[in-house]
Amino acid sequence: MTEKNKKTRDIYQGFEQGPIRPPSEANSLLIRVSRNCPWNRCGFCPVYKGTKFSLRDPGHVKKDIDAVHKYVARLVDAADERGAITRDKVYNISESVDAGEQQAFHAALNWYSAGMRSVFLQDANSLIIKPDDLIDILKHLKACFPQAERITSYARSHTISRIKQEKLEEIREAGLNRIHIGMESGADKVLEMVKKGSTKADHVKAGQKAKQAGFELSEYVMPGLGGQELSREHATETADALNKIDPDFIRLRTLAIPSSVPLFEDYSAGRFTKCTDLMMAGEILLFLESLDGIHSRIVSDHILNLFEEVEGDLPQDKEKMIQPVRRFLKMPPEDQMLYQVGRRLGYFSRLDDMADPGRMEKIKDVCTQMNITPENADAVIEEVMNRFI
Repeated sequence: MTEKNKKTRDIYQGFEQGPIRPPSEANSLLIRVSRNCPWNRCGFCPVYKGTKFSLRDPGHVKKDIDAVHKYVARLVDAADERGAITRDKVYNISESVDAGEQQAFHAALNWYSAGMRSVFLQDANSLIIKPDDLIDILKHLKACFPQAERITSYARSHTISRIKQEKLEEIREAGLNRIHIGMESGADKVLEMVKKGSTKADHVKAGQKAKQAGFELSEYVMPGLGGQELSREHATETADALNKIDPDFIRLRTLAIPSSVPLFEDYSAGRFTKCTDLMMAGEILLFLESLDGIHSRIVSDHILNLFEEVEGDLPQDKEKMIQPVRRFLKMPPEDQMLYQVGRRLGYFSRLDDMADPGRMEKIKDVCTQMNITPENADAVIEEVMNRFI
């Protein structure tokens, strides 16, 4: 590193926020610990491509925290006894925001409005920084915001599996209490195909270590990632890995293949055959049936998922979650098409929504106008999904 580059790195450039966070962290304060993704080779991921990974100076991260703390304190002082604050008072505070701290002020305002209960550490793998640096940041964060009930982060299984258990426990004790891991699949053939950079053994080891350290653990699973060729193996091996981990949450994120992801080249060349929605439903059914002996909560909280109602606690809600998938698979092709389109366009969140005559009439009109049939529904829906991404 040249002396000029070192000096640039050492200069605080102001409050930063990364591009993404989990849907469950919508109300969290976002604190950027690292920039982009240290791996950045996953074939299904459109985020961070063309960017360079870097660690932020821990002192700079603490300056971000201090900036937010300053404006949170001003908002608290301006609020009434119920915590409410008028627009005029917010405007007056905004007028006094220091130069270069506008983003910190807006982060503070959004977090204050959301109740100041959770913090999310960005970007893709915050646990890659030195454990002692992360512990220092967490202690500073807790000192500034003792009211925060949850501090969370994304992490890679490969990273967690290499951190000493006692250091994971120190990180947990310092305040980080939930970790989000993108497992995507527990099948080694699938993981290798999409260049995940982790094996099934890595996922199991990391998940077990995180649970042993006392973290609340969310594991993300991507239906369809094995394509038609590896669909069954993807379902059963992923369930087997999760059965060994018993995470607190299993979150479903359906595969989409926009032109911006590396997997698109294999898809276009015919080396990867995408599952139809009908096949994906069969895969999800096999996956759910294969989960056994765990107490996880399954969440299907993404617009790309075909079944939003597949949500509940294992083992007691297993049959309830399986039922709508079986029901969909038994429906006539015309009804399957209408549900697919209605779900993807946001008209339906569950199969029972099809009983609404008004919604059904709108979906039938859409299908007529766009010439959607059971034979071409998947192709049309794929285009809609890719536009959404």
